[in-house]
Parts: sequence; structure tokens; C-alpha cells
Amino acid sequence: MNSFIACCGLDCESCEARLATVNKDEALRRRVAALWSELNGVKITPEMINCVGCRIEGVKTPYCDSLCPIRACAREKALETCGSCPEMGTCEKLAAITRNNPEALRRLECENTREGVQA
Repeated sequence: MNSFIACCGLDCESCEARLATVNKDEALRRRVAALWSELNGVKITPEMINCVGCRIEGVKTPYCDSLCPIRACAREKALETCGSCPEMGTCEKLAAITRNNPEALRRLECENTREGVQA
């Protein structure tokens, strides 16, 4: 699977936090911090907007690095993504993302089919 696809199926390659990081775009970093602060009801500073991707070696946002329950679960189970997990179809942690993002679910289902995993 494309290494820019996060454990949950989101596309890290198009994530504005990653784009701000790899392009050293401070204006985008500030915009993302403000938007994510508003959306999540927590203070997110521009300094927190540093990430190269969920499954890529390197810097991660504080959430992706140590707070994301989906990434933690996949790592605990030694799975590349949730698409390899037989519990994918019933996982409430994953549903928090996929019920609002059909493309993330589609990416994981494609991997599920390739891997021969039965959900």
C-alpha cells in the first residue's frame, strides 16, 4: 500500500500539516493550527503542525504521534493499516474516521481485498 496512506485510510500526502512541513510553509502551518483548533475545541499551535505522514519515519503532530487510538491500535497489532485487520468492519475507533470519509474507507477496503482479509 502507498506509504502515504495513514493507518485509518486518510491520505497523508494531501494533508495540509504534511504539506506545511515538507514545504516549510509557515503561513499554511498557522492556518492549519487555527482551523484544527477551531474544529477540535483545543489549542493547537503552529509549532504542533509538523508531520511527514502517519506511517513515514519522521516527525508527527502530537495527536498522530501519541494520541491517535487508530494508529496506536494498528501499531500494537503490527498492521500496516486497518485494511489488514479482520475487525475493520466493526471497529468503532476506525468508524470515527470512515463514517465521514468514504474515500478513507475505500482505500482500506481495497487493501483488505488485496490482502485477502475477511472482515
